Amino acid sequence: MGFLTPWFLAGIGLLGLPVWLHLLRRHKTTPLPFSSLMFFEKRTQSSMKHRRLEHILLLLLRLAVLTLIILAFAQPFVMKTTPLGAGQKRLHVIAIDNSVSMAYENRLDRAKEQALGILDRIQQGDKAQIFAVNSEVATQAQATDDRNALRAAIQGIQPTASRSSFGEFARAMRALSQTSRSPMDVHLYSDFQKSSLPPGFSELRMEGDTALTLHPLGAEDSGNWAIESIQAPRRLTDTKRARVEATIASFAKTAAERTVTLNANGRSLQSKSVSLAPGGRARVEFTGMDIPYGWIKCDLTISPSDKLPADDKFLFSVERADPRKILFVHGARGQRALLYYQSALEASTQGAYQVEPVPAEQAASMALEKYAFVVLSDTGTLNGAFQSALEKYVSGGGSLFIALGSASAALNRVPVAGQAVDGSRYNSRSGERFQSYGSGDDTHPALRRSNRWEGVKFYQSIAVEPGDSRVVAKLTDGAPALLEKRVGEGRVLVFTSTLDNLANDFPLHPSFVPFVEQTAQYLGGVEDGSMNYTVDSFLDLRQTAGRAASVEVLNPDGKRALSLQDATTAQTIKLDRSGFWEVRRGSGRQDVVAANVDRRESDLTLIPKESLDLWQGKDTADPKSQDPAQSPAKTETETKPSSFWKYVLIAALVAALTESFVAGRYLSREAVA
Repeated sequence: MGFLTPWFLAGIGLLGLPVWLHLLRRHKTTPLPFSSLMFFEKRTQSSMKHRRLEHILLLLLRLAVLTLIILAFAQPFVMKTTPLGAGQKRLHVIAIDNSVSMAYENRLDRAKEQALGILDRIQQGDKAQIFAVNSEVATQAQATDDRNALRAAIQGIQPTASRSSFGEFARAMRALSQTSRSPMDVHLYSDFQKSSLPPGFSELRMEGDTALTLHPLGAEDSGNWAIESIQAPRRLTDTKRARVEATIASFAKTAAERTVTLNANGRSLQSKSVSLAPGGRARVEFTGMDIPYGWIKCDLTISPSDKLPADDKFLFSVERADPRKILFVHGARGQRALLYYQSALEASTQGAYQVEPVPAEQAASMALEKYAFVVLSDTGTLNGAFQSALEKYVSGGGSLFIALGSASAALNRVPVAGQAVDGSRYNSRSGERFQSYGSGDDTHPALRRSNRWEGVKFYQSIAVEPGDSRVVAKLTDGAPALLEKRVGEGRVLVFTSTLDNLANDFPLHPSFVPFVEQTAQYLGGVEDGSMNYTVDSFLDLRQTAGRAASVEVLNPDGKRALSLQDATTAQTIKLDRSGFWEVRRGSGRQDVVAANVDRRESDLTLIPKESLDLWQGKDTADPKSQDPAQSPAKTETETKPSSFWKYVLIAALVAALTESFVAGRYLSREAVA
């Protein structure tokens, strides 16, 4: 036993007060009249009688009252061990996996049927809450004891095109435990794919007052075949040179023959057979696509279909169009740069782009809207009207590539991008005093396949202050070689040297062709290849926040996916369904993107039983712990102080009432005497 506020025990000193009062009462005598004391002999009176206590019961009651009051204020307690959460209502959580793989062999229907059965075993008065689990954890019914509402919530769970994430599920349960502040019984119904586990097993942990029960619905002998990935052109100008490659994956234990068909707008173009070994992969290639102009909704399909049809089809979109035009604005000595740039573009993009050269002094009258992007090659000072048109073009979503040379050294700032220019930097062609590639962001599209500009020598570059620009590449002395600047809805790439083999020897190296190709695709808006997305990924609608030109998005059903307000402000949209999404921008540009189910859902390999037991907190070393019928349920306990000051205070009240009754009896006797 202990005391929560032991300093109140100092009041024990007050127990002397009743004793002193009882002794003081012995010295009080009633005076009696007497004639004379002269005939009495003087003697010492004994004090023993004065030290005797009278009314012992009354004294003890008064001492008990004071003692109990002091103890009540000191708050005595005892340590008590109780089952964790004893005396509290339990929250029953029923979570059902409705990811893509749960459509295999009607697993979702079986999960809902089993979940309905558990509602009958919930004690009266306990509440339950229903969740649907995929890449997110969605609440289907808030905590309630209404059985009808809970059954309706379970029946209302529908299959989705999302993947499952047990790490996200565990995080949601930890957050729920903290907010509910009550013990939880969690039941999770899933096929428990191994691909749904988080990177670290510790991310699956539950709070101490949460009991987790897993209900597996998968089977080890499950077989599945899927189109794992494709490579297809995003933009097509020559249908005869089109090539589509696909990887077909087998997740079955038996060999199989499958037919792969290429379709465009629902029309079959080509079919090929492929042999799949158990657990193996095979590649299939289609050449040539006889498709009309415009955006074409294409897909690859394998047949015969298996028990998981969601991954038997892979969607992709292709735009057939004439070559896109690039406006190449050059200075007085820009013919060499034009030759190198045009040759590299024709060699890499297979006629997807057509370069239209124009001298800088004649560019003011050009209609920039019809060009995929604009190139400024060492133009020096621009005409005021042309620069204003460029700024408007880029702010509205256009792209600009600027190569700086000797004519740019006299500029104060880079056109449109606005970085400060601090003259020219020279390095000798003789000896080892040239500059080369120093460092850069290899994830940027401009450097992705350029092998870090290996062997390129820079003899002259323009000194540019980056400011708030992104430095994509640096020279060996740390000076910027390639910068990117966002301007409104568009982007500007600034190359601090030339494209003409005079200020550098870049055009003579193999890395020049992929550099030109990648920057053209990046600035032309097709850097994402086939523009294929997985379900639940985000599609960029605009580069800057705030109100801008309206963007209309149509979901796979052809309905508007954004409200009027979001159409002018949203920067991204979540592709929450599989199918084709159409994006119509205010500039008149239209895109069609495909959203496919995550191919990690195709692998139906199950989580090992030992891992599931460990997640539930079972002792894997004890065979009896695996069978609830042979081993009693493990009950977690907690030890905490239990104060009983209320009972002490009640005892003090009883003692006070008794003292009042006894004191009244004594007083009545003395009055009679």
